[in-house]
Amino acid sequence: MVSDGAKGETGTGRAGGSDGAGEAAKAGDAGEAPERQGLGSRAPDFVRSRRVLHLSWQVGVFVVGLAVVGAGVVMLPLPGPGWVVIFGGMAIWATEFVWAQLVLRWTKRKVTEAAQRALDPEVRRRNIALTVIGLVIAGILLGFYVSEYGFTTPWNIRGR
Repeated sequence: MVSDGAKGETGTGRAGGSDGAGEAAKAGDAGEAPERQGLGSRAPDFVRSRRVLHLSWQVGVFVVGLAVVGAGVVMLPLPGPGWVVIFGGMAIWATEFVWAQLVLRWTKRKVTEAAQRALDPEVRRRNIALTVIGLVIAGILLGFYVSEYGFTTPWNIRGR
C-alpha cells in the first residue's frame, strides 16, 4: 500500500509537472512559434492529474479515433464522405495527441492555400477554359458514338 501511495504521488507529480509545463507553455504562447501554440492534451484537469486515468483516457481517445478513421478509409471506395470522416477521426485524435494536432494544422493550411489559389482570377479563367475544352471534347466523342451506334449502350453493340 505504501508503494502504491508513493506511485500515486509520483504519478500525480509527473502529471502535475506536465500540467505546470502546459501552464507555462500557455503563458508563453505569445512568444512561441505559431505551429506550437495550444498543443497538448485537452483532457479535463482531474483526468490529467491521475496518471492511470489519463493513460486510459488516451487509449480510449485513440481507439475511438481509430474506429472513425477506419470507417472513413472503408468509405473511400464505397459511398460515403470518406475524407470528411477521416479528418473527423484525426480531429478526435487531436484532442489528445500533439502529432494529430500538427497534422490537422498542416492540412488546414494546405486547404486554405488551395482555396486561395482556386479563387485567383487567373487560375479560375484557366480552370474554366480547361473545363470548357473537356466538355467540348466529350460532346464530340458522344456525338460520334451516337451517330455511329445510335442510342445503344456499349455492352449491347453487336460486332460489325
